Amino acid sequence: MSTKNPFRFSLQSFNTSSPANWRELINKTEALGYSTFFLADHVLSTGPALDGTFHPPQMLAAVPAIAMALQQTTTLRVGCRVFCNDYRNPVVLAKEAATMDYLSDGRLEFGIGAGWIKAEYEAIGLAFDEFPERFARCAEFVHAYKAFMAGQPLAVAGDAINWSGFHGTPAPAQRPYPPLMIGGGSKKILGFAGREADIVSLNFNNRAGMLGPDGMNSGLADATARKIQWVKDGAGERFAGLELEIGAYNTIITDHQGPVATAIGEALGMSAEDILTHPHCLIGSIDYMCEELERRRETYGISYIAVLDDGENNMVEAFAPVVRRLAGK
Repeated sequence: MSTKNPFRFSLQSFNTSSPANWRELINKTEALGYSTFFLADHVLSTGPALDGTFHPPQMLAAVPAIAMALQQTTTLRVGCRVFCNDYRNPVVLAKEAATMDYLSDGRLEFGIGAGWIKAEYEAIGLAFDEFPERFARCAEFVHAYKAFMAGQPLAVAGDAINWSGFHGTPAPAQRPYPPLMIGGGSKKILGFAGREADIVSLNFNNRAGMLGPDGMNSGLADATARKIQWVKDGAGERFAGLELEIGAYNTIITDHQGPVATAIGEALGMSAEDILTHPHCLIGSIDYMCEELERRRETYGISYIAVLDDGENNMVEAFAPVVRRLAGK
């Protein structure tokens, strides 16, 4: 497995206690050497609709928050990990992305996915179609996004998107378009990501429409290796130029690695070894995390790591020693 891609690290934020604290978080993310600051794209805050999903509540709307984070910083890349394709009019999202990239001198990273939290769809009165239909709409958008960013007269004709009679403007600063991240966990979407994306975000197969043991099992070491093979099969010769990204959703810095991994494993019906080798988990000392990330890059080719800040865990500072040691290496 090639290890040519240097390490990049992102911080993904879900909540903030105040605007001042959020601005401080963005500034720290930039100052501590993270490559990217990501928002998520969910609507639900606290309440019964979210309770059964086991997903953290989303405080801020993604597009204005990304725009403000870009304005607040000078070198940090900012984006959404990932936009839910069904939540917006496609041409509005494409134009917003082009505008943010244009006004930030090329610091947007653009991520897209087919959507997955069934309870969220239901809570906002949006039909939760079967995955093949959601995927088909997402695939249409990806092709339309690239056409919009080209700035040529648009002639997009599909089942969900029909654009004609205008040019895509403004022209983004990054050419041919802001780097495209496609995220997911199924064979279909990962093969498509291999063909179309610049960055492939390896996620759980969230077919259950919620977080839980099914999703965690779909992200185990062997399952992740299968996902990367699906990406390879889709990418063909272009695989060498792709960047593989993953969320380290359970990042715990501790000198008591064994007991922590055992406790998490027992809660999920897994062994401690399953948890320690789980590509979505990083549990142990800073030295261990650095060594393990290098091992995973060698094994899987994964070089882009997202850690989560929930507004209380101060992950931006806690994980900074790993960023300092590995970023760009």
